[in-house]
Formats: sequence, structure tokens, C-alpha cells
Amino acid sequence: MKLGFASSVGVAVTLCAAMGAAQCPDYTTYSQSPQGNPSSGPLALPYMRPTPACRTFNSSAVEKVISDMTSRLKDPDIARLFENTFPNTLDTTIKYYNETENIAFVITGDITAQWLRDTGNQLAQYRSLLAIDPELAALVKAVINNEARYISQYPYCSAFQPPPESGLSPTVNDWAIDVLVNPPVDNLTVYECKWELDSLCSFMKLSRSYYQNTNDASFMNDNWFAAIDQILQVIWEQSQATFDENWNLVSYYNWTGEAGSLPGAVNNGGNGEPKAYTGLVGTSHRPSDDLSTFAFLTSGNAMLVVELGYLADALESAGMASNISQLARQYIGSITDAIWEHTLTNNVFAYETNGFGGRYVMDDANVPSLLSLPYLGFLNMSHPAYIATRRVLMSRGNPYYVVGKNFSGIGGPHEDAWNPWPMALISAIYGTDDDEEIMQYLYLIANNTDGLGLIHESINIYTGSYTRPWFAWANSYFAEMLLDLANRKPNLIFSDDVPYVPG
Repeated sequence: MKLGFASSVGVAVTLCAAMGAAQCPDYTTYSQSPQGNPSSGPLALPYMRPTPACRTFNSSAVEKVISDMTSRLKDPDIARLFENTFPNTLDTTIKYYNETENIAFVITGDITAQWLRDTGNQLAQYRSLLAIDPELAALVKAVINNEARYISQYPYCSAFQPPPESGLSPTVNDWAIDVLVNPPVDNLTVYECKWELDSLCSFMKLSRSYYQNTNDASFMNDNWFAAIDQILQVIWEQSQATFDENWNLVSYYNWTGEAGSLPGAVNNGGNGEPKAYTGLVGTSHRPSDDLSTFAFLTSGNAMLVVELGYLADALESAGMASNISQLARQYIGSITDAIWEHTLTNNVFAYETNGFGGRYVMDDANVPSLLSLPYLGFLNMSHPAYIATRRVLMSRGNPYYVVGKNFSGIGGPHEDAWNPWPMALISAIYGTDDDEEIMQYLYLIANNTDGLGLIHESINIYTGSYTRPWFAWANSYFAEMLLDLANRKPNLIFSDDVPYVPG
């Protein structure tokens, strides 16, 4: 049952609308100090959920999953982490929702903007509940519709301002002020326009997850098909080489950051490093929002292949747009062939390549990553190429793998090189069946929340300090992983060996 203050009559909702600003605390501040009663485990983790009236969306199906899981998890600290993280997106980030308008605006947490990538992942752990909670399903459909409008207008952009229906004011992004983007954007609609391949993949992931779990094709409206058309056009544009046969510059998108902007100026007039034609799709920025070194992100292309397959399946199941499903399957074949031909050397995937023989062997914590290839559904964790690649990634062979006294793992250049991310350890859990390894990574995460019972962006291996107190995607990914273990490895986290699947 939906409670809170999202209604079907066109009201802008904010975290404090129900009880008044004085009574509902800002969650960025709230999340930085322990709240509620501590768990009974040795970590004594606090209860970090807002009061029911201050939650931005309430679902009885979600509450049942929390009850089911916490009653069976044998470690009360892990139970408290699930209790805090599983509902965090619904509790705190549904900034605006109107069912009649079919519009919803979901923020990332401590940044008031809607990232396509984050949103798709923030809602992923609820997918099996959509069939039994019509109001939760309606919320997800409204998110899809809002994102379709964004993409149909600005397919190269990654993060967006509130929709006009919300009445919410746009946020000034200081890092985007001095950035010139081609094609040009309106900063009243766009929060930032970094071209990140996984953003479009995440929109497709959210769309197909909705369809797979509801069998409702009504989201496939004019907005949605306009977005899909734009996605297919961008795939073609970004698979082209930097120069054509007559040495004309081929530039459909460029992003020129001033020297003082994050993450800095882009060379070659905002076009980045040149790329040759391989069949892969180029991206100027990584899932971390950092600049790509080489244009062809292996994991982004792997995610694209998987989501194009699901897109074709959904369209064929719904009996719609056979021309799109046929084109999607053509791209699946050519991109898959290119991944295996151009990114693998000695059975190890490169993080990025350029088609000229350049390859960057590393990994970044953000998903899609090489470590997350099994989670993405591109290959099985037992595949020899994944095993060999994983061995490199979790070693000094990866420049962004570090080991500290209390925390270790993979980070990325988005933060300092000595700040690994819990998110990478979650991906590592998805990529192994080794019980000891799973438990090692699970407790590396659990022991490093700074006593706050929430999953943060990164942890400093020297000081234990963290970045981002309120990072909804990281919370959702952790909860999604625990649900995976509840089904795949129940004996590790439950007192019995009986699998649990929500819904």
C-alpha cells in the first residue's frame, strides 16, 4: 500500500511535505549521525530509516520483505544493514511522483538530480515485487516515462533536473557551468550532459525489468519509442571511427570541460582520444562520470549487448516494432563479436580499448565494470576469461586495487586512488561461489560503515573516512546482493539452508 505523500492529483512531493519541514529532517544531515536503537550485534548498527510519515513512498510489499529477511538473517548486524538499505530508495529519494501524470522524479541521494544510471539501479532490488504491488509498479512506470522524455530530447545526457510538472526548482550544477556540449543542452532540463553508454543501458534495464515482472506493455508509448529510436541512433553514431575515409572528423557529440571543471578539459576539441572502427560503441565518460581514457568501454558494451537482447525479447513478446527488435539483434551480434575480438588478450579483458591496439588494463568500482560481468548477465562467473580477468583485477595488476589495514578493494579515479568502493566488493560477491570469499567481502563492507549502517561511496584505507553519506544506489546494490545470497547461498546468511525469493 502506498502511503507517504505521493498522490495521484498532481502534487509536488518532497521529503518533508507530509509533516512539515520542521519535523522531517534533511536526510543528508540525518544520515551522518546514528539514529534509532542499535542492533544487538557487535557492531551495534543504528536504525537509519525516517519515520513512516517522512518516507517518500511506502510499500507494504517492501515492508514484508524486510520482515521476512530480518527474521531469518542470523547476524543482527547484517539484518540491520538490510533493514536500512533495502527501502532506502523509497524512503528517501522519490522527490516527485504523480500517477495520473505518469511522471516520477528520483534523486540519487545527496545530489538533487536524476541520473539515468543510478535510477535504474536504485529500483532494481524491487523488481520481483512489481507483480504483487500495483502502486510500486505504477511508480516504476512513471520513472520510465519521465526518463523516456529526457532521452528523446537529450540522448547523450546522463543526469537531469526535475520535470516541469513537479514545480521543483532546478539545481545549479557548478561543475557544468563552464562546459560546452554539442549538441547544445538546456541546463534547466539537463543537470549534466556527460555521454555515458551505461546510462542508456540502464533505461533499457529498468524498462525490461518492469515488463518481465508485470507483462504490462503500456509503458511502450510514444515517449518510450522516441527514446528507443534515439538510443539506436546514438549506438550507430558512437560506433563510427573518429575519421572517415577522407580524413573528415566524425563528431556527433563532444564535451569540452574547462580546465577547472570536473573532471577537467577534454582534448581534441572535446572529442577525446581518437578511435578506430571495431563494431564497439564508444563513450566519452565512464559509469563513474570520469573521462574515458580510450573510448571503447568493455563492460559498457557488454551491458549493452545484454540489454539489447532483453529489449528485443520484450518487443517480440508484446508483438510490437519488429524492425527495432531485428536491428537490436543485429547490434547484439556485431558488438558481441567485437568484444571478444578486440578487448581480450591472454584471456584478460581490457577495461578500455581504442581500436588501434591501445588497451587499458584496470577496473573501476562503478557498475558496469569488468568485475560485474556476471551480475550484468554477459557471462558466467565460471568462464575462463572472467576467472583470469578477476585474478588481475583483485591484485596489483589493477592500478585501482588497494589494500588497507581495515578495508581493501577496487576504487577509481573519481576519488583518490586509496579510496576503494564497497560497490566493487558487492560486484565481487556476485562473481564468486566461494563461501569464504563471499563472507570475507560481506564483512569488509559491514565493518566499514563508520558505525552508521549505510553503504557509502568510498572508504579511505588510511583513515577509515568515507565519501557520500547518502548514496542510494550503493544501498540498493547491497540489499540486492543480500537477496541474491538469500536465494543462491542461504546457508551463509540464514540459520537454515532454505532459499528465499521476494514475491
